[in-house]
Amino acid sequence: MTTGVFFSFITSLFICMALVPPLQLAAGRLRFMDVPGGRKAHAGPIPRIGGIAFGSAALLSILFWVPQDSVVAPILLSALVILGFGIWDDRAGLNYKTKLAGQLIAVFIVVVIGGVRLEQLPFLFEMDTPLWLGIPVTVLFLIGATNAVNLSDGLDGLAGGLAFLSFAGIAYLAYLSHDATVLIFVAGFLGALLGFLRYNTYPARIFMGDAGSQLLGLFMGILVIMLSDPSRAPFSLSVGLLILGLPFLDTLAVMGHRLAKGGSPFIGDRNHVHHRLLALGFSHHEAVIVIYAIQAVMVGLGYLLRWQSDVLILAIYFGFAVGMFALFLATERGVVLPTGGRVLSDTKLVRMGVWLSDMAPRYLAVIVPLFLIMNVFLPGRVPMDVGYAAISLFTLVLGGLWLVPKHRPLFVRCGLYVGTAFLMYMSEQVESPSIWSIYVTQNVMLAFIAVLVLLSMRFSRGNRFQTTPLDYLMVFFALIIPLLPEMRADMPTLSILAGKLIVLYFSFELLLHTFSDRVRQLGFVSLWILFGLGVRAWM
Repeated sequence: MTTGVFFSFITSLFICMALVPPLQLAAGRLRFMDVPGGRKAHAGPIPRIGGIAFGSAALLSILFWVPQDSVVAPILLSALVILGFGIWDDRAGLNYKTKLAGQLIAVFIVVVIGGVRLEQLPFLFEMDTPLWLGIPVTVLFLIGATNAVNLSDGLDGLAGGLAFLSFAGIAYLAYLSHDATVLIFVAGFLGALLGFLRYNTYPARIFMGDAGSQLLGLFMGILVIMLSDPSRAPFSLSVGLLILGLPFLDTLAVMGHRLAKGGSPFIGDRNHVHHRLLALGFSHHEAVIVIYAIQAVMVGLGYLLRWQSDVLILAIYFGFAVGMFALFLATERGVVLPTGGRVLSDTKLVRMGVWLSDMAPRYLAVIVPLFLIMNVFLPGRVPMDVGYAAISLFTLVLGGLWLVPKHRPLFVRCGLYVGTAFLMYMSEQVESPSIWSIYVTQNVMLAFIAVLVLLSMRFSRGNRFQTTPLDYLMVFFALIIPLLPEMRADMPTLSILAGKLIVLYFSFELLLHTFSDRVRQLGFVSLWILFGLGVRAWM
C-alpha cells in the first residue's frame, strides 16, 4: 500500500506539472480563456486549463496505481463524464440545465452502476438505509458536493486549497481504516493539486474552471460516502460533512439566502463567504488564509470527533452555520474592520527582517545542494523500478537543459521535485542502526533548511519570492503531519516524509526565484540525484 500511495502522488504531481505549460500556451487558440467582467475580479484574460491539467493527471495516476476494486471503473467513468462536461462548459459556457444533466449522468454511473450510496444515515441508529431513501439522498448529496467546490471557486487558490485540506482529512481517515483504494484515489488528487496550486495562488496564472471544480466536488463526495460505508470504514456521514468543510456549508447558506430573498438558488451572486470577508475589509491574501484556517479546523474536528455521536457532530456543524449567518448579517449591515485591508500584516516585523531577507536565501543556496548531494549516498537499496524511472527522467532533464534552454526552469523543477521525492522516500526506508548518526544529521540539516525557508518567505522583499496562502498551507502540513497520532512505521509517506518534501520543495522554489541566474547549477544538482539513484539501483 505504501508504494502505491507514494507513486500515485508523485505520478500525478509530475503529469500535472508537465501539462500546465503547454496547455497555457494553447489556451487562447482553443478558447479556454477566462475573460474578466461581471462578478469576476481579475483584470485580464487568464487560461482556464487547471482542471484539465490536474484532472487528467489525477485520473491517469489513479488508473495506473489503484488496486483492483469493483468500484474503481464506475468511479473513473463518472469522473470522466463530469470532467468532459466541465471542459465543454469552460469552452462554450453551458446553462445550468445542461450542467445539471451532466452531473446527473455522472452521479447515475457511480450510484446505480458502481453501487456507491449511503448505506447508513445519521439518527437511524445504525439501521441499513432502504434503497428508496438511500439512492435519492445519495444523488442529492453528490450533486450538492459537486456544486459546492464549484461555487467556492471565487478567489485565487481558494477552491484548490480547500479541496487539498479535505482530501488530506479523507486520506488520514482512509489510512486509519486501512482502505488502500481510497488512499490511492486521494494521493492522486493531492499530488495533482499540489502541482496546480503553485500556478493558481494569488496572483493566479491559471484557473481550474468548471472542469476542475466539479471534478473535485464529485470526487470528495464519493470518497466521503465510501468512508461512511460500514463494509469499508466505521465513520458516520456526519463526520464527512465536517471533512467537506466550508464549501458545502457555504453552498447551503448561500442557496438558503437566495431562496429567502425570493431569488433562484442557481443564479450566481456575491454572497459567498469569501465575498463577505472581502466586504469586511480583509485583503485577498487574508481572506484566503482565514478560510483555509476555518477549513483546517473543520477537518481537524472531523478527525477528533470521528467516534462521537451524530448529535454532537451536527450540533458543532450547526455552530459553524450560526457563525456564517453572523458574518452574513454583519456585512449586510455595512460592518467594516478599521484595518485598511491589512488585518493580518505585521509591519514592524517586516522592518526587522531586512537582513534576514538577504542572508537566509544565501545560506539555502549552499545547504540545500549539499544536503541533496550527500543524501544520494544514504539509501541502502534502490529498487529497480525506481532506478529505471530515475534514469528515464535523467535523460529527459538532460535533453531539456541542452535542447530547450527557454524552458530550462521547468526541466529543473521536474528533476528536483521528482528526484528528491524518490531520494527522501528511499532514505526513509533505511532501518540499519549503523547509520543512525547520519540519519540524525540529515534531520538536523533539514530542520535548519526549514527555519531558513520560513524566514525567507516571511521577510521576502519585492518580487523575489512572494508569500502566498499556499505557502502557509504547506508549512501547516509540514508542522502537523509528523505529529499525527496512530501513524504506523511502514507509512512514512503520510508522516515525516510529507513534511520533509514540503520543506525541500519550497526551498527549491525560493532558490529558483531568488537566484534565477543559477538555474543551470540547480539543474546539475537534479541530474546528480537522478543519475545517482539510477546507478545505485544496479549496485
